[in-house]
Amino acid sequence: MDADTDALTALYAAHYRGLVRLAAYLTGDRDNAEEVVQDAYVKVLGRWGGLRDLDKGEAYLRQAVVNLCRSRLRHRVVVDRNAPQPPPDVASAEAGALGLMERAALLDALAGLPRRQREVVVLRYYADLSVEQTAYAMGISTGSVKSHTSRAMDALRHLLEETR
Repeated sequence: MDADTDALTALYAAHYRGLVRLAAYLTGDRDNAEEVVQDAYVKVLGRWGGLRDLDKGEAYLRQAVVNLCRSRLRHRVVVDRNAPQPPPDVASAEAGALGLMERAALLDALAGLPRRQREVVVLRYYADLSVEQTAYAMGISTGSVKSHTSRAMDALRHLLEETR
C-alpha cells in the first residue's frame, strides 16, 4: 500500500461510524446509510491523488456523504411519487415501528424540516461541527448556516410542542 491509501484507510477507521450515523440522520434511512458512506469513500478514493490538501480529507469526505445523501433523497422523492399508496385507513408497519422508538418525536420533527434546515441541525448538533465547517460541508455561506439553524430550531421547538 502507498501513503495515500494508508491515509485514506486511517481516515476510514477514524470516521466511518460517525459518518454512517450522519448519513442515517440526514436520510432517515439507517439501512442504506452504510452504503452511502461506502460510496463516499469510493468517490474520495478515486479523487484522493488529486486533492491539494490531504489534511482536508475529512471535510472532503463529509461533504461527499452530504452530497450523496442529497442524491438519495432526490431519488427517494421520485420513487415515492410513483409508488402505490396504501389505503388511508391502514397504518404502515414503519409508522408502528417508529412509534415504539424513544426518539420517534425528534426523528419525526427532523423529517418535517426542509432539507437544508435538517442538514444544518444534524451537522451542527449531531456531528458537532462549527458554523464554518458546516458551511463548507454544505457549500453555503456561514450566514446561511446561522439563518437555517435559527429557523430550524424555531420549527423544531414548535413541532415538538405539538406532540406533547
